[in-house]
Amino acid sequence: MLFAAQGVRAEEDTYDIMYIWDSDLERVLDYKEQLQELLDEDISRGLKVVTKDKEYGVIYDANDSPRNVILSIARQGELLRKAGLDEAWAIKEKGYDRLYNVSYGLGPHLDSLKKLYTRVYVILGEQVGKDLFIEKTNSNNYILIYRRQGDRRSTMNVAKSHARMLKSRHIKTSITPENNNPIVYGESSLLDDTSNSSPEEVAEKGDDTQVTDAGEGATEKEVPESPIKPEEVEAAVNRIVSELSNKIIASRDQKSGESQPSETIVLESPEKEVQPQSPAKVNKPEKIVAITQTKTKKVYAVSSGTLVESNINQYIKELRRKGQIRGDERTGWMVYDLENDRSLVNINGDQQFQAASMIKPFVALAFFHQVKNGKIQYGPKSRRMLEAMIQRSSNTATNWAIRQVGGPAATERLLRNHYGSIFRNIVITEYIPASGRTYKNSAPPSDYIRFLRALWNVELPYSKEIRRIMALPKRDRLYYGTPIPRGTLVYNKTGSTAHLCGDMGIIVAKTRQGKRYPYAIIGVIEGSSRPANYGNWMLTRGNVIRKVSTIVYQDMKEKHNFM
Repeated sequence: MLFAAQGVRAEEDTYDIMYIWDSDLERVLDYKEQLQELLDEDISRGLKVVTKDKEYGVIYDANDSPRNVILSIARQGELLRKAGLDEAWAIKEKGYDRLYNVSYGLGPHLDSLKKLYTRVYVILGEQVGKDLFIEKTNSNNYILIYRRQGDRRSTMNVAKSHARMLKSRHIKTSITPENNNPIVYGESSLLDDTSNSSPEEVAEKGDDTQVTDAGEGATEKEVPESPIKPEEVEAAVNRIVSELSNKIIASRDQKSGESQPSETIVLESPEKEVQPQSPAKVNKPEKIVAITQTKTKKVYAVSSGTLVESNINQYIKELRRKGQIRGDERTGWMVYDLENDRSLVNINGDQQFQAASMIKPFVALAFFHQVKNGKIQYGPKSRRMLEAMIQRSSNTATNWAIRQVGGPAATERLLRNHYGSIFRNIVITEYIPASGRTYKNSAPPSDYIRFLRALWNVELPYSKEIRRIMALPKRDRLYYGTPIPRGTLVYNKTGSTAHLCGDMGIIVAKTRQGKRYPYAIIGVIEGSSRPANYGNWMLTRGNVIRKVSTIVYQDMKEKHNFM
């Protein structure tokens, strides 16, 4: 450990609060997300990732006296312990280095930055595009950055390289410290935009409002624009954000966004992990069974026993054999092919698990149901709160939304009464506690799959708005950190407690024919006891979910000619 919680000696020194120090940046970033969900908004905004000698940490930039920092640590101590996190400690300022990003423009108008985003995305390509974001600053400006999170010198070299590539378009570059600003737009946002408009329209979106150089101490001078040729936009953006299959969107957008679910999948699942089947059985043609019927159409699902389900079972059993999943940990996995309306994986799909923050899209649905019925207004404030609830997993915003609906019991009652064919076993009995230990709310994986299917089919109130919010950039366990190709659209919500690690969402893959192919996936791992090392447990279990997501993608890739 580079820094220790040693006594503070010099009253003139200023100190910050350190929460974690580790050589694994991914573990540190995961830990920061848990802190942001737990701590109040003022402290969350002040969290920063720092580095020293190839190690990383999360600090709260308190810049305060030793006495005040120690008092803050004491106040947070019980909160962190209840959430299963380690105790924080004091660290003298200047004992570490900031991380830096490349920036391309700053301005007060989001639409202008979106237009600049598309131009930079087109020119710099996928590898930069996956970490290209628009952030909102403390001064209510928007800044376009490549979130490199590197040291100052190497980040400056990258900025110079990008400047040469962007020079002909009169786009300037600089570097800016990593400030933990909220992200308002990224790759998934761009992909979601193109599901309802052409790439050319996305590239031309916005106005000509001034965008300035975003460097430290930069003067506010206009960055002149040089037009990108339409064929350049089409070639580059189509490569990354090919428009969604017209037949998917056309058939589903004909339905009203206010309509009730017209068809619901009823999934029956085993009560324990399915035993792997022999290759002879697995390779037989998949058995198709009807699971519900309406006046106009039968809906079909594939019974369990598919090859991908067997592969997931074998992987989980191998982890158990090696002791990499404890004996007290349960897992649940479901995958649903939204294009062909059939089940692919159903392992413990009807078992009840803690919902953690994965309950939040359900709260959003209850909120929008009340908006549809004229009982709640959906304006700028409520939009900000719902975005914070899903993207930043804000517990304060979640509790606000639950209160608008009428409380936990009213939220559960609304979902069961109006969407009972989806939420067959949902339990919402508590607001998110101050400690973040939301252990009482629960749902089975099958409830999430039915919700995601109805969401994709635009059968829920404000389906497209819920999808937009779920597509806002954030760390996930289904796509981020996997070999799934860049330019894949993801709608998701993670969930974490001291006992649970999970993620649920829709993956919209791209085929080699330029079509979009959607499927829903959920993975949860829940233990009955707290892990000794929470940060390591969350990272390793998150990586299990990422591996399962990769197994699913590889299987779908072979069958449907994905990229």
